[in-house]
Amino acid sequence: MDVSEIIVPGDTPGTEWRLPVLRFKGHDPKAPKTYIQAALHAGELPGTALLHFLCERLRQAESQGAIAGDITIVPQANPIGAAQSHFGELQGRFDLDSRVNFNRDFPLISIADRSTLIEDLDDYPATNRLKRQLLHMALGADLVLDLHCDDESLQYAYIDEAFWPEAADLAAALDMEAVLLSDGESSAFEEAVGFAWKYEIPGERRPRLPGKLSVTVELRGQRDVDPALARKDADGLWQFLSARGIVRSEMTTAAAFSGPAVPLDNVEIIRAPEGGAVLFHRNIGERVAAGELLATIIIRPGQPDGSIDLHAPQDGLILTRTSDRLVRRRGDLMKIACGGASKASRRAGALEN
Repeated sequence: MDVSEIIVPGDTPGTEWRLPVLRFKGHDPKAPKTYIQAALHAGELPGTALLHFLCERLRQAESQGAIAGDITIVPQANPIGAAQSHFGELQGRFDLDSRVNFNRDFPLISIADRSTLIEDLDDYPATNRLKRQLLHMALGADLVLDLHCDDESLQYAYIDEAFWPEAADLAAALDMEAVLLSDGESSAFEEAVGFAWKYEIPGERRPRLPGKLSVTVELRGQRDVDPALARKDADGLWQFLSARGIVRSEMTTAAAFSGPAVPLDNVEIIRAPEGGAVLFHRNIGERVAAGELLATIIIRPGQPDGSIDLHAPQDGLILTRTSDRLVRRRGDLMKIACGGASKASRRAGALEN
């Protein structure tokens, strides 16, 4: 294993950020190249734990000559966000300087222009330099996995329709309970990777990308940083790498993915109509029918008509739930994967900011 660091100079004198990069050299130049990163939202650590245990296996495989394709791993992809603390609370999702989500505003370029990402880096602030270097590394691979987690959540993934159903092997290996088929219209990291491949010839969009994969994996919830879960997920990812011919292994084939795979338009996002204390009646992983009671928000405690009940707009599987119990007006409470399209309007791109 080769360990190096990318140094990202800060925007004020005397500051800099260090980004560790772990590389495993494969022996077969024809095997797929893989890039995996975690903690782009710095407080989302299930992926960091997974990669810690996966690297144990990769080091052993490397010593046995069992790595076919090059593997690049960035286990903590956002040192800038990891250093952001406000009143004792980590603020790892949004850049406190620009107020932009760390997983938005990645450059949308053609793969032919990959080298331009790291040209004239001094012209950009630190966060943009970090994003450009992460994207540059990822575009040197064939398979790109961006490991995140949600708040309280099942295991699921965002996968561009251009990679589906080929990517069902990843969903099966990681025992995902749902897949959300994205439209590739945002500037999030995994969609910026897909954009570069789709528009290899500028102006000409490739609708299918066989042999390629760029995916956001949601490894349950923020508090699911657990050694048993991390080892289980590392085993699943190892199985995926084995099935794709990147590592040599005798592991058995994963069962077929059996969960729902629905477009983003079929995701109902339950939002709070007013702020208050939320009481959930249903939990993640439960299937609900249209009209069932999901949550009660106490908006005026102790007063007549001081609460609001929220009901399921259609049948579906509860994927996520907020861990907050004091919610703001229009705050997201739940995501429900459904068989039909939501009646709520949705702009193209990501589900949330």
